[in-house]
Amino acid sequence: MGVGKRPVFAIIGRPNVGKSTLFNKLVGRRQAIVQDEPGITRDRNEALCHYRDREYILVDTGGMLGEEDAFFSASVQKQSEKAIADADVILFVLDALEGVTPVDEAVQNLLRKSEKPVFHIINKTEGRGAARLEEFYTLGAELYPISSEHNTGLSDMLDVLYPHFCPAEHEAPKEGPTVVLLGRPNVGKSTLINAVLKEERILTSERAGTTRDTIDVLVTHAGKDYLFIDTAGIRRRGKVVWGVEQYSVSRAQSAIKRANVVLLLVDGNEGITEQDTKLAGMVLEAGRGLILLVNKSDLVKKKEGGEKEIEQQLLRRFPFVSDLQTMYISAMEGKGVSRLFRKIDKVFEGYHTRVTTGDLNRFFEKILGMNPPSPYRGKPVHLYYITQTGTAPPNFVIFTNAPKGVPENYLRYIQNQLRRAFGFLGVPIRIKLKERSRR
Repeated sequence: MGVGKRPVFAIIGRPNVGKSTLFNKLVGRRQAIVQDEPGITRDRNEALCHYRDREYILVDTGGMLGEEDAFFSASVQKQSEKAIADADVILFVLDALEGVTPVDEAVQNLLRKSEKPVFHIINKTEGRGAARLEEFYTLGAELYPISSEHNTGLSDMLDVLYPHFCPAEHEAPKEGPTVVLLGRPNVGKSTLINAVLKEERILTSERAGTTRDTIDVLVTHAGKDYLFIDTAGIRRRGKVVWGVEQYSVSRAQSAIKRANVVLLLVDGNEGITEQDTKLAGMVLEAGRGLILLVNKSDLVKKKEGGEKEIEQQLLRRFPFVSDLQTMYISAMEGKGVSRLFRKIDKVFEGYHTRVTTGDLNRFFEKILGMNPPSPYRGKPVHLYYITQTGTAPPNFVIFTNAPKGVPENYLRYIQNQLRRAFGFLGVPIRIKLKERSRR
């Protein structure tokens, strides 16, 4: 697994110098949380970027040598050092307003040992920041002054970096699904990402709230690009604390809109909760494919009657999901991970499947013959024909003489038959009724 032949650019620096702001500007969207507080970014965040006719992978990192919490400080440092080792080019970001600090000098020494090309990006050079620019020449390197916040100097910087980018015409992996990991805190989302990558890519701990932001991770599997998005754990609304956590929840909800497929992780050891049900409803309402992963299945199997209890909870908690795609995994032990890509591909395929009108109506005639709709107000209900009006998710229109005469349970019958006939696995099917006379 990897990210193909595209060069990797890692943004490195101490906390609060504007690394995530620069990352967002170059990506072209607000992908990383930006807040005037050190230590917000803890994990590496990846994005595929384009400049003119070329491509590159951009990696945001946590602040080096900065977090007061000893556990996170060591873990963030390790993540940053891994990003340096994996990078082809380093963007070393410094703060013009604060000048060169001892931490900057320590980072500089570390980067020299890497023997990678290093570009010294002096951020916040607007206003009084420009006056301190000369101080940075003590680092003995060429400087590239910018202001990420005010969007100045970025095009000049990109022009300098341009020769290091990769021509877009190269044979890139086939673009695949965008997969969002969703769930309550501490159900194992980050552990699953690490199991997929077979490396400690995202910080994990028993503390709720370790993951604060949505983290994008590019994975290539079997010649196809997958974008995995890890999200912060979502607690019940009444328990969400104002500030970073509330913003993290908002970011997770936004991530769902970017997804084709959502992996909803539940803790098999704790059992399925009302919050899990609400999260599934959120995914289906957004019209995204859904796969439910029962994590910690190794612990479930050790309990007497554990699997049977989970099956009963699934039926009780998800009666509104007629085609719940379920997998039992153990992210910690890596069990079930190899099968996960096959399941994602099937749901992704169904999400984008389009059926011809001819095939649809031959199918429609058959299921109406097996189970015709009941009369409405003493008159027969005629369903004339069906057509597909869209994909992602699949949308259909049925023309009938009596839209109000087609009950919900009959629409569910049609949805279930559509799934069986055309492979719409794990995706919401939307059906709209339109009134029309026989003529």
